This record gives sequence, structure tokens and C-alpha cells, in this order.
Amino acid sequence: MPATTTDKPTDLGGRAFHLIGVGGAGMSVLAQLLAERGATVTGSDAVGGDAFDHLRGLGLAVVVGHDAAHVPAGATVVVSTAIKEANPELAAARERGQEVIHRSEALALAARGRDFVAVAGAHGKTTTSGMLAQALSVAGEDPSFAIGGVVRDLGTGAHLGAGRAFVAEADESDRSFLNYDPYLAVVTNVEPDHLDTYGTPEAFETAFVDFAHRLVPGGLLVACAADPGSLRLARTAAAEGLRVVTYSFGGLDTLPGGMLVGEGHVHLTIQERGAASTRARLTLIRAAEPERNGGARAGEQVQSQVELVLAVPGDHVALDAAGAWAAGIELGVEPAEMARALGSFGGTGRRFEDRGQADGVRVIDDYAHHPTEIEALLRTAREVAQERGGRVLVLFQPHLFSRTRAFADRFGQALGLADTIVVADVYPAREIQADFPDVTGDTVVQRVPGGRATFVADRLEAAHALAAQARPGDLLLTVGAGDVTELATTVLSDLATREGGAPGSPTRRGGHA
Repeated sequence: MPATTTDKPTDLGGRAFHLIGVGGAGMSVLAQLLAERGATVTGSDAVGGDAFDHLRGLGLAVVVGHDAAHVPAGATVVVSTAIKEANPELAAARERGQEVIHRSEALALAARGRDFVAVAGAHGKTTTSGMLAQALSVAGEDPSFAIGGVVRDLGTGAHLGAGRAFVAEADESDRSFLNYDPYLAVVTNVEPDHLDTYGTPEAFETAFVDFAHRLVPGGLLVACAADPGSLRLARTAAAEGLRVVTYSFGGLDTLPGGMLVGEGHVHLTIQERGAASTRARLTLIRAAEPERNGGARAGEQVQSQVELVLAVPGDHVALDAAGAWAAGIELGVEPAEMARALGSFGGTGRRFEDRGQADGVRVIDDYAHHPTEIEALLRTAREVAQERGGRVLVLFQPHLFSRTRAFADRFGQALGLADTIVVADVYPAREIQADFPDVTGDTVVQRVPGGRATFVADRLEAAHALAAQARPGDLLLTVGAGDVTELATTVLSDLATREGGAPGSPTRRGGHA
């Protein structure tokens, strides 16, 4: 079990960091943490935004636009994979011989002296890390955290605490999660993604094995056994002698041969589903005499059993909570207290985020951009819509041409869970259309069964088109990792104008339907 501390380190005093792309989700929380550790922090971004404005409000010298003159001489320059070598600030730093490090390396520096808790997986990272950060805070542990989204009840995605735990999302997209040496690693799934980086599903899975090898001696891997890739990782890690705890829907009978993998398993049982809550039971099964062979255990016994009442809907969210519960217990929180603290979680930004209601239509925004995420999202949306007596309408913006091409069939199947779908064109992010001339939003539309999907390339026109089809009682979702999030306001404005109300006047923000 990790130790505790009451010190907030300021050992970066006298150091300077310049963050290129400082307004991004990961960079903005990093900027805040480096500043809290005493460093002088500057930064720039091509555009402003909420995160950018927040940093200015904290007194950080951040500017809009990229110019070599923005880079202080002697500062360590921090970049993400998205920053190209042609960026004038990066080019200037290279020419001067200034130190240039990746965002993940700077985050590891900000976490120095803490027990690093890295949450990894193709999806579920933000919710799981946000849950864990909030629950540890409610339990009085005062953790540090770096979350790629605002934890609503905490009002931030970054905090430097006095406790030993430092909770952070560990990004696998560019292999940067291999820059961490975690005390505790939570892996929500190992479902292949980012094949533009890895090439093959096998290479993607190998990277997670390498990630598990980064655990410090005595550290713990908490792995979701409901995902086949994550379960394979757990079995490999346990066979190599690493400490492992798994979690999933169901007990040991859900695991191959009914065997306990590693030293423990968290069994999640959903007891009641609601439009705004989930009630479940969590049971921790431990091995009475753990063996380091990754196989069956003698003397298995129930060690803890608690009730969990979440203030958010969705079986997938409850599964994330099971992983967070196991992590919290490892970090020293009593099981019943950890479950109670998890019940306070109100969600993170862009995860089933209630953006408001107009003309009887409730609008939800969600970051889902992988077929598995969309399927889980729409199953939850269906339950909420049924309680309202309405339909599920989706405005989807695919993210990355490579991902759209690789998972087109699965995107179509997942979106088929909605009643009406409008798909906008692909949000390119770091890619360019010329490299994928045959991939558009229509690539997905052609795979949606039943002819319920329409391709409207322009995102604003797509928002108007879907809003026009909505009727009272419906649940309308804006879905994707790009700028589709901005269209919730457009939809609300259209709906409010239709009912004669004030455009864009939501009934509630930041909660759940």
C-alpha cells in the first residue's frame, strides 16, 4: 500500500516551460500542474477556447497564434505528437538547441514524487480517471490528477494535491503511455485503435504488454476482464509474476475455465437501471493463498461486498466504476467508503453531457468516436429515451479518415441502434483528405442498416437537418471527438426558435438526462 504525504511540492521553481498547443485538453491541464509545482509557464495555441481562457484566468502568459518570438530563451519546450516540425516555435527551439520534450514526459515530471496511477485503454479513460480522482477527493485523500476533460463536480481536470496518488489518463494513441512508471495501472480495454500508428492489432496489444512492464516493483495492474484484449493482458501479466486484479460483469464463471487471474477479481452485478442512475453490487474475490502462475487459485474467498449507487446512467459507466473501486482499495480507501465516494460522481465534460432542452427535445453531447463507445452510448440513450417516450436521434461526425476507413462497417452497425442518424463529413484532425480520397462521412452512412442515415457534409447544415426532424420527447445526441460539440448550441437554437423561446436557452447544463 502506498504511503501518504501532506506536502505539495514546488520543486520546479526556477524552471520555465513553454507549451505549444496549450489550449488542448491534455496540454492545458499540464500547464496548470507545472505552474502549481512552481514553474514559470508560457504557451501558445492557434485558437483560444474555454481551456485557454481558464489558463489566462490563472495568470499564465498564454497567447493566440504561433510565432518564434513567443518562445522564451532557456525554456523547456513541450509538444504533443500533433505539433509538426514546421511549427515556427518548435523550429526556433530546435535552432537554439533548447530542450524539447513530449507532453507525457512533462506530465511524468509534474507527477514526480507521487504514486502514479495511469488509466489506459482505447476508451473509458476519461470517465474512469475522473471517477477515481473525484472519489479519492471525496474520501479525503486529496489526490493530484490530470484528466483530459473537466470533472464536473470538481470544476477542473487538473489539481496538485497533498496526497500520494497522482491520477492521470495514459494516452496510447502515440505510444506515449510508455513514458510513465506507474505504481498502479488501470486498463479499461485493449480494443485495437490508432492503427495508423500501430499498423496491426497485434502491435497494439504488444504495446499494452510493454505498458504493464512499466509498473514499478510491487505495483498493481487492474484490468477489465470483460474485454478480451484486456483479459489477455491480465493473463500475460499474471503469468509473468506481476500483481493483477481483474474486474467485469459476472464472477469467476465469466473467466476462462472459471479461473481467478492474478490475485483478485471484482464482480459487478447491475441491479437497477434508470435514466439518471445505476444501482449495482460490487464483490471483491481474493485468493486465500496467491500463487504467481496466472492460473487457478485454491481457497478463493469473498473479501468485500458493497452496494454502489451511481448518479449517472449506463452499464459501461458502472463497469468503469468497478475498475476505479479496485484501484481505490489498492490506494488505501476502505471498500464501502470507496463505493460511497464513487456515488458522488456527476460525470466529466463531453461524456453524456446534458446540454439543455428546447421544444421538448433534450440535447446530449458525447465524445464517443469509436464503434464500441458509440454502441454503449446509444444503448444508454435508448433507455433514457424510452423513459421519455421518444426516439434517439444522432448527429455523428467521424474522427480521422484512417479510423473511419478501418471501422466503417462497425460504425454503421453501432449507429443502427439510433432511430434517425445524420452524418457530417470527417473531422480530419492530424490527417489530410488527399491521403484518403475515398473516405467521407458517406462511407459510414452506406453501412447503416435500414436507410435511417443521411449524409450531410457541412456540419452546420447537418445540425439544422437533424433539428428539423426532432419532435417533443426525443433525445438528440451530438457525437464525435471533433468540433461537433459546438453544434449542440445550433440545435438548441433551432429548437428554441421553433417553439418561440429564447434561442439556445437550455434548461440545465452539465448534468445527465
